[in-house]
Amino acid sequence: MRSEMPAHAANIAKHVKCHYISICHRFFYIGANMFAFNMSSPSDVIKGLSERMKRRRIEQGLTQRELATRSDVSYGSLRLFEESGKISLESLVKIAFILEAEVEFEHLFPIRPPRTIDDVVDRPLKQRVRRK
Repeated sequence: MRSEMPAHAANIAKHVKCHYISICHRFFYIGANMFAFNMSSPSDVIKGLSERMKRRRIEQGLTQRELATRSDVSYGSLRLFEESGKISLESLVKIAFILEAEVEFEHLFPIRPPRTIDDVVDRPLKQRVRRK
């Protein structure tokens, strides 16, 4: 059984580094949404993040020193981030505000939709997990 990859999926595959899951073209379709699961490592995520930040900085015509000054992040920290991906969360958020990317943090750790009826019933939210 051979099926062709949909045109929109092929277009995404050209621009996104990820591994796709399914039988033939390795995509999961859930409703009208398409999900591609990225199986990259933490270092790949960090590298991609620093590369996208650098690209955005350059697109906005900012030097490293200018961005460091505007964001109140040391020049050394900014340079280190672009070279190695190492940066504090606070500094990263400050840079994101200057580069108008702060809303992207809203997409981290989204609230997951309920999976069972028990998830829907009014119950207090767990504050911690017991050790087993």
